[in-house]
Amino acid sequence: MLLDRGMSIEHHSLALEFPEHRESIHVLKQENAHFQRLMGEYEAADKEIVRMEEGIETPEDSVLTEAKKRRLELKDSLFAMLQEAGS
Repeated sequence: MLLDRGMSIEHHSLALEFPEHRESIHVLKQENAHFQRLMGEYEAADKEIVRMEEGIETPEDSVLTEAKKRRLELKDSLFAMLQEAGS
């Protein structure tokens, strides 16, 4: 699949996804090793997806779909931790 190079592929950083939780993200990154590990995995998955969407990597569609599922699972886990930290 060819993409229009003028089209910008957006990263899905946690701060952009959950702007209302910026402070909690910062605190958990500093104080919670599990959150820090999951966030690292989330950021790596996001970068991998962006590379695929930009055509830098050209895997089978199923690989991109699985990567997006993994990113969503990580995002859900991180969001649950953010909600718990906020309560």
